Amino acid sequence: MLELFQYQFMVNAFLAGIMIALLASFSGAFVVLRRYALLTETLAHSALVGVAVGILTETNPVWMAVAAALLSAWTIEYLRSFFHLYSDAVLAIFLSGSLALAVIIVSLAGAFNSSLFSYLFGSILSVSTEEVWTIFAVGVPALALLGYFYKEFYFIAFDEEVAKTGGIPVTLLNFMLVSIVAVIIALSIRIVGTLLIGALMVIPTVAALRFRQGFSVTVGLSVLFALFSVAAGMLLSYAFALPSGATIVMCVLLIFVISLVINRR
Repeated sequence: MLELFQYQFMVNAFLAGIMIALLASFSGAFVVLRRYALLTETLAHSALVGVAVGILTETNPVWMAVAAALLSAWTIEYLRSFFHLYSDAVLAIFLSGSLALAVIIVSLAGAFNSSLFSYLFGSILSVSTEEVWTIFAVGVPALALLGYFYKEFYFIAFDEEVAKTGGIPVTLLNFMLVSIVAVIIALSIRIVGTLLIGALMVIPTVAALRFRQGFSVTVGLSVLFALFSVAAGMLLSYAFALPSGATIVMCVLLIFVISLVINRR
């Protein structure tokens, strides 16, 4: 298997996959504990709008996806925080609305082709060296922020009102978290795909929670599960010519099923 790494595209794939796995699983732990898991799917569909706009205007689809995901994340958090709308209702509105808008824009661009499918389902083996550097340039600061505000995010995830009473800048940190998640999702669509990135952010944490350990151990298990799934998924994808994003998600689903069996009680 080591001969795989004589190919630059495989090195790029593994480097990008490792960073995305770290980012997705680490940030996903806070999202899941806040009962906010649908945010990942919503922002993924919003990022698809950016991809569609990028294809239509012949600009970089990834950066357009970042802009669209950030705009949606900020709007969702604003409506939730200042208009006190139910989180699930706001997410449902954006989920369906962004998907509809993406389909219309793609239709106008006449872009129902293999290029669009790579963003829908992922194409990690086609990630360029430049994209790897971009992922690391954004990913390292994102990991640093998540680590620095670890305790605050943890407190907010369990009780937002008590966190406000304790003097934690909840609104600012909420906007920071959704911004980090939005950027991670937008950068991940070339790796796992728009339709599958939510699974990589949510399922490892759900599987880790089945072991009923402390929060730090749960986050560690989530990261471990995500890293293993990405590595195994890429190897299987290369060996059997399977879609990389779908294979990665099936690996993490297998881990979830194993966690259910091991922790039946």
